[in-house]
Amino acid sequence: MHIYKLSGRNVEVTDAMRDYVQEKLSRLDRYNDQITDARVTLTVRDVRDADRRNRVEVQLNVPHGIIRAEEHHQDMYAAIDRASDVLERQLRKFKTRYMKQRGEALPTPEPGPAEADVNAGLDDVGEFRPEIVRQKRFDLRPMSPEDAVAQMEALGHDFYVFTSMATGRAAVVYRRRDGHYGLIEPNA
Repeated sequence: MHIYKLSGRNVEVTDAMRDYVQEKLSRLDRYNDQITDARVTLTVRDVRDADRRNRVEVQLNVPHGIIRAEEHHQDMYAAIDRASDVLERQLRKFKTRYMKQRGEALPTPEPGPAEADVNAGLDDVGEFRPEIVRQKRFDLRPMSPEDAVAQMEALGHDFYVFTSMATGRAAVVYRRRDGHYGLIEPNA
C-alpha cells in the first residue's frame, strides 16, 4: 500500500508509530492489492477505563466499497495490531465475496449481537433525552441489494444506504432480528 493518511488526536504521531502502521497496512496488500486509499486515526482519550484510552480507526477504500475497523486498547501498538487483524479478516471475506460469480446465493448471515437494553443503568427514563451526537455524509454508490449486504457486513453495520442499480433511487438494506436481511425501497 503506497497511499495512506495518518493523523493523531491528542497524541503526537512519532516516526516509530508511522513506520509500524505502514508495516501493518502493507501486509494487507496480499488480500487486496487494489486498496486505493487508507485513513488511519490514532486517538488518546481521557477516559476512566484505561483499556479504552487508545483508539485506532482505519478506513480502507477498495473498489466497490469501504472496509473499516475501530479498536481500543491500553497500548497503542496493541490497538494497531487488533485493528490490523480485524481488517485482515474483513478483507479476506470481502475478496472472496467479490471474486465469486454474480448470481450465487448469499452467504449464511452471522447472528447479530443481542440488542442492548437502552434503558439499562437509567433510574428514571424521563432523564434521558436523545440527541444527534454524530453526523456523517457519504456518496451513495450504485449497486445491487446483494452487494449492499456484502458491504454492510464488511463494515460491521446493521444497515447500509445505497443507490439501487435497478431503480436508480436510494434504498436501505438492514439486518433483521431473525438474522435475515430486509430491503427498504421508497415509492416515487
